Amino acid sequence: MQAIRYILLVAAIALSLASTAMAANTTAVVQGVEDGDMLNLRSGPGSGYRVIVGLPNGTVVRNHGCDRVGGTPWCKVSLKEVRQMKGFVSGHYLQEQ
Repeated sequence: MQAIRYILLVAAIALSLASTAMAANTTAVVQGVEDGDMLNLRSGPGSGYRVIVGLPNGTVVRNHGCDRVGGTPWCKVSLKEVRQMKGFVSGHYLQEQ
């Protein structure tokens, strides 16, 4: 019984990681942000870092790779149209194109 629980736990973790995994150097679009709100582009990978700018749904970014920090996938991105604008966003709000 213990072995089955372990296998189920490992499978659940693997599925969670797969659902938020995104290849580095891909194009992604911001989506899933509530109406009237924006996704925070931050200076570092976590909610405690300074907000650089807000990104509305539909913003196209280049994803330079994601890492898990405290259970959240944080992705280093640059804006597609303004490549020098770089920072980190929660990977939960990125949809790979």
